[in-house]
Amino acid sequence: MAIRRSRFILFILIAALAFGACLAVLWLRPQNGGGSLSPGQSGTPPKEDRSAEDFGIQTVHSPVDFNGNGTDDYTDFLLGARKDAQDKPKYDNSYYRGGYPPDGSGACTDLVWRAFQNAGYCLKDMVDRDIAEHTPAYPVDGKPDPNIDFRRTAVLKIYFERHAVSLTTDPKRIAEWQPGDIVTFGTHHIGIISDRRDKSGIPYLLHNAGQPEREEDALTRYGEISGHFRFDASRLKKSELIPFGSPK
Repeated sequence: MAIRRSRFILFILIAALAFGACLAVLWLRPQNGGGSLSPGQSGTPPKEDRSAEDFGIQTVHSPVDFNGNGTDDYTDFLLGARKDAQDKPKYDNSYYRGGYPPDGSGACTDLVWRAFQNAGYCLKDMVDRDIAEHTPAYPVDGKPDPNIDFRRTAVLKIYFERHAVSLTTDPKRIAEWQPGDIVTFGTHHIGIISDRRDKSGIPYLLHNAGQPEREEDALTRYGEISGHFRFDASRLKKSELIPFGSPK
């Protein structure tokens, strides 16, 4: 009789422990998509980023398709910048003979010329030519250096002031910020505007400051916005536009 009673008590204890474990699992499981999700777990985490359409903003497209690939320039700038961001080149602002850094490395300015390359432009050659023809307009101390000038934010800021459309520097005027636009911060940093936006409608920034995430909600985090530009090639002379890979 004592043995049967002990077995019965043991059975009750095991059943109670199992029931308690089930309650704990149900209590800790995320409800309605809240909390982080493990691989394979059902549910969708909250989406933080938005698009222009979410704010009733019409996306602006360039009237030019410089490389004739069926995609307008502004979209090509965006896609080229995003590719560089996804490639995550090692941050490197070193001086290189010939100007270009090795593949897999670069700084903030390298994301910009790579974005232009994706649209068919050789930004280096266009900048070098303009500096050679208008040296006093640029912060090069009267001594142009094609090995590095196009990789300096201060130089690119002047180039875009001279050859692109200057737009608002107020990030809260969200409709005026469009994918493929160029933005400078002081004379120390530069990036390309994304087609992704935060919950307030402020666009994300595609840029390289050596950070882990190269497309991020950072337009208001890198200091004073000193310039906002849109490169509309239809406003320029054909002689001012140089294709990437063209003979010098």
